[in-house]
Amino acid sequence: MPLALAISAISPALAHAQAAPGLIPIESFVREDQYFNPKMSPDGKHLAVTVRTPVGKRTIPMVTFYSLPDLKLESTIRMPLFSVPVSYQWVSNTRLVVEKGIEVGSREAPRATGEVLAMDFDGTNQAYLYGHEMTTYSKQGGRYGNDWGYASPAYFPDTRNDHVQLGTYLWRNEASSLYDVDTRSAIRKELTTIPVANATFVIQNDGKPRFVIATDEQNYLKLWRYSDATGKWAMVEEKPGSRLSPNDFSADNKEFLAWYSEHGGPSKLVRQKLDSDERRVVAEDEIGSIDRVMHASSHALPVAAFTHTGRPRVIYLEPSHPDVALHQALSAQFPDATVNLVSATDDGSKLLAFVHSDRDPGVVYLYDRKANKADQLYVSMGGIDPDQMAPRRPIKFKARDGLLLEGYLTLPKLASGAKPPLILLPHGGPHGLFDTWYFDTDAQFLASRGYAVLQVNYRGSGGRGEHFKTLGYREWGGKILDDLVDGVKWTVAQGEVDGTRMCAYGGSFGAYAALMLASREPDMFKCAVGYAGIYELPLLHKEDQVKGNSRMSSTFVRYIGEDAAELARYSPAQHAASIKAGVLLIHGGHDETAPKEHAFLMKEALEKAGHAPEWYYVDYEGHGFYDTENQTEVYKRLEAFFAKYLGKPK
Repeated sequence: MPLALAISAISPALAHAQAAPGLIPIESFVREDQYFNPKMSPDGKHLAVTVRTPVGKRTIPMVTFYSLPDLKLESTIRMPLFSVPVSYQWVSNTRLVVEKGIEVGSREAPRATGEVLAMDFDGTNQAYLYGHEMTTYSKQGGRYGNDWGYASPAYFPDTRNDHVQLGTYLWRNEASSLYDVDTRSAIRKELTTIPVANATFVIQNDGKPRFVIATDEQNYLKLWRYSDATGKWAMVEEKPGSRLSPNDFSADNKEFLAWYSEHGGPSKLVRQKLDSDERRVVAEDEIGSIDRVMHASSHALPVAAFTHTGRPRVIYLEPSHPDVALHQALSAQFPDATVNLVSATDDGSKLLAFVHSDRDPGVVYLYDRKANKADQLYVSMGGIDPDQMAPRRPIKFKARDGLLLEGYLTLPKLASGAKPPLILLPHGGPHGLFDTWYFDTDAQFLASRGYAVLQVNYRGSGGRGEHFKTLGYREWGGKILDDLVDGVKWTVAQGEVDGTRMCAYGGSFGAYAALMLASREPDMFKCAVGYAGIYELPLLHKEDQVKGNSRMSSTFVRYIGEDAAELARYSPAQHAASIKAGVLLIHGGHDETAPKEHAFLMKEALEKAGHAPEWYYVDYEGHGFYDTENQTEVYKRLEAFFAKYLGKPK
């Protein structure tokens, strides 16, 4: 099915910048994802998209509405300072439900506040549906009072009727409830309640709740199922070490699709009958879990799934669905990228396609099925020219104990035969997060300055099942660092980088790893950078968000243990005297994930050892810097710091 693609953007201002050859400006990397999360109205006449809009020294995410197909600006909705739209969905041709969140730092995703709002696309008829300010903002505030709890959308009816189902739980109550909410009147109807906290309700296509996924007191995931016969919820018992997470239902609700992990292994996609235990695998990967699914215009089961380890590949779940032929045709037009059909009209006549890769932050196309034509709408980072970015090569190697590990090597474009310095870039987390093949701002910035960048999905990372994740428990300063060192040695052995010029740099846990490596391997790295890092492990058990929270407390006991000697041995602030490398510490005073005490303790320990670090501290910033000037300054300091210790690449 050939496609006539209109490669020129509808609005030239939204097209990728064609930068002149030479050093790419720092500002091009600071302008992250200017446009993202596009959602098309059911009739295809309106587009909702989050736009980062410059306001003073920072960019503020705002929900912005355009008419289609001409992309004419219709309205922009700005929330109060630091409040952002986390997600939104159309409940009619003109109305959306919006989940509200707050910014907590550029190194951490916005945190949902539990408040849910609704509005028309022109900003009118706003309604506050759930949250702790009901009496102030909601027309039903006097009826329900303030909700001292949390809500998130659980189900949107296929027949758009301005209604949404909200899953809710009260902060001081071990129970969760599901409500049907009229988004115009804000009136609720309770559908069910289950005596577990923070439940995720999984709803059938007919609007009936069938499953609940939640955690127990020790923060282990559990599954509950609703019985029509008894009218009650009951926990589903799986084999030890196995986990089932239902997600979608067939059109007749007789089967469901679920992620299934057996014996702690990677999650597969299975299709199972609702009235029996009969299940079959429909998508799996040899090394990693199935990452995400693609619904396109399907109102029931997704049509495809994607892997995430290495170079992602697509697995078609419904080969006869018309969207599969469309996806194959679009993918043929972009062989070096991944195509994801992210939004569609109710009749499937128009779809939005998000095309992205290791070198391209992303382009969104509007496809018209009747005209068989795709027009470019916008790009994510307008200052980035993909042709100037470096390819990200998937790698595999074995750790010293034989464990197979994978990751990515980003090599800069240098003169033939030149070996660039290497920067090790451990990801944050550590448990549950992982690096992917797609565009990475830090890696591409460093590669643009001539450095090779190594990223390793060490043990404890997500994406490879619960067993792989648990291998990192109480190994923060042990086998996790072994994996990173083994990755560096493997990379140097390939003969493409200069093993005599290497540094480590990371954010959050990556910052912890960088400083621990500088202490443990003093002759391997010339320098280390910690950005929003954790450096004193005993402090983690004393933080307010951990004390008094049994789930958080149990999780940290699993992650780092409670043994005082072990915590001291794995705390870089207590081993500053063994660090030879140059150190740069970057931190925000309002960081709640890695409180500022960590940075000051690390700084003081290095000063006491006679090895004072370079220091960039901004009191009003959080877990990563938001203000554009401060983000730019971070990259300027990184550029100067690495040049100082590694020299400018030849």
